[in-house]
Amino acid sequence: MRFYTKQHKYYCGIDLHTNKMYLCILDRHGEMVFHRNMKASPEHFLNAIKPFREDLVVSAECMFTWYWLADLCEDEGIPFILGHALYMRAIHGGKSKNDKIDSMKIAALLRGGLMPQAYTYPRKMRATRDLMRRRNHFMRKRAELFAHVQNTASQYNHQEPLGRIAKPKNREGTVERFALPCVQKSIEANLEMITTYDRVISGLESYIVQSAKSHDPVSYSLLKTIHGVGRIIALNLLYEIEDIARFPRVQDFVSYSRLVKCAKESNGKKYGTGGKKIGNAHLRWAFSEAAQLFLKGNEEGQKHLQKITNKHGKGKALSILAHKLGRAVYYMLKNKKSFDMEKFLTA
Repeated sequence: MRFYTKQHKYYCGIDLHTNKMYLCILDRHGEMVFHRNMKASPEHFLNAIKPFREDLVVSAECMFTWYWLADLCEDEGIPFILGHALYMRAIHGGKSKNDKIDSMKIAALLRGGLMPQAYTYPRKMRATRDLMRRRNHFMRKRAELFAHVQNTASQYNHQEPLGRIAKPKNREGTVERFALPCVQKSIEANLEMITTYDRVISGLESYIVQSAKSHDPVSYSLLKTIHGVGRIIALNLLYEIEDIARFPRVQDFVSYSRLVKCAKESNGKKYGTGGKKIGNAHLRWAFSEAAQLFLKGNEEGQKHLQKITNKHGKGKALSILAHKLGRAVYYMLKNKKSFDMEKFLTA
């Protein structure tokens, strides 16, 4: 957990919503100099803070509406701090909760040096990262359609498997294998939606690859040197990491990627682990997929996994492999070096 501890003359806490925002501004002595609800727009925000622009810092909780405010503060030369929503909830929880109270608490946390920081993703690559996440959402919906087709075949006890209908050429005649007209219509609708998803996803992937080559071609090429990591996993890693320099230590990176469990201890006693949902879920998914793909056609990698399995058990082996890949990615991007299989297996 990182806290913002710099001192300023004025501290502005904002409880931000889609069309409204509640502003609270405290001075360095903790006196409230402004506290008002207003329309969420650049004009209203700039007019409200105009008398306090001298040495002002602004903070808002990490919700889906923060993009425009962070970009506006950057353009105006105002420090902007993005508060970590989960940590903030733990720190400023109280009996009563409303926009007025929340804005005051955000400003107070900021002034007291207790504002837990989230990463303010720069605008240069932010939209492409969101586009990549949208592509992954479409892929999950596409997978649900395939699962429904296969489940329908199981419902009607089809003895012959449908085959790999993920490939368009294998989908011919799939509808006709179902006898009932309503079922045929359902399967036909699924396949039409899958075809549409195929076209849309293909276009998105081509666009994102071109964007990656202009944003950070070196890191993108380095990530693809890992055995089994293709362009999709590499793109996910590239845009979720953005800049490896924002992680001072490899431990910070693997923690952010949800590749380690945090121990809970008190008075020398261990109470299990926690914090499983603190970090980047997209990076966790990418490294889990990378661990599986790393083993395909990789005899040395499979032997290495077997050693881990013998020592830690089958349940932990893949998680440990994903963790090792996370550490490898950190040093690859930090030192600008390609993946070294020999070094990875002996480390």
